[in-house]
Amino acid sequence: MDIGLLAFPSDITMHPAELAREAEDRGFESVFYPEHSHLPVDSGPWPGGPVIPDHYSHGLDLFAALGAAAAVTTRIKLGSGICLVPQHDAIWLARQVATIDHLSNGRFVFGIGFGWNKPELADHGVVFADRRDM
Repeated sequence: MDIGLLAFPSDITMHPAELAREAEDRGFESVFYPEHSHLPVDSGPWPGGPVIPDHYSHGLDLFAALGAAAAVTTRIKLGSGICLVPQHDAIWLARQVATIDHLSNGRFVFGIGFGWNKPELADHGVVFADRRDM
């Protein structure tokens, strides 16, 4: 059985490069980082409970965090868990994905999703009901 980690990289959590290096040293198969571009004040409850954890408003950029992790590891798989595709320009996103996959020597796993945070999606010009189609 392969076991991986999911951690929300932020300026108040363990550095994403340090976490990936430590996970690799301990034999984990993968490390996945999620993303949120920002946390609107009116986000309301999140899927995990009534209060959104503090680290959500301190989140780092997903692809920068993955790049830092790729630079200090050689074996562990690195993934997006999840990338909020509707919030990205398709061409820039394809470039970011290809870059991380290249920098990690093919260790990137692209996990995608469509988002739950209505105000965050709206700030990106995404109509909540249309987010899956995007």
